[in-house]
Amino acid sequence: MDVKNLADVPAFITKDGSEIRELLAYRNAAIKNQSLAEARVPVGSSTQEHYHPKTEEIYYITAGIGTMRIEDETRDIKPGDAIAIPPGKKHKLWNTGSEPLTLLCCCAPCYEHSDTVLTEEL
Repeated sequence: MDVKNLADVPAFITKDGSEIRELLAYRNAAIKNQSLAEARVPVGSSTQEHYHPKTEEIYYITAGIGTMRIEDETRDIKPGDAIAIPPGKKHKLWNTGSEPLTLLCCCAPCYEHSDTVLTEEL
């Protein structure tokens, strides 16, 4: 049985600049076709706009508030919101609040730096 606790999982920075803790993926568990991670976007910060040619994502906001853009559509987001991001769709996330924006990120297939295409410079 694979059980991971967030406190025991090291953080790393994704290609888009997010700090994530990968809870379950093929790198640390029996999971082969998806991954689950917690991501944090600091106050006043954002991810770099990017897309994933192969991977579909679900973001589930657990704390903080922000703004999400997928292609030309922009929405304010808050805890309890689940956001579907299809493969190939450019997306960007801003923290517009006064605390870290925290979310769970589900990726299928698993997150890979090589499947992340940056579409803007910081």
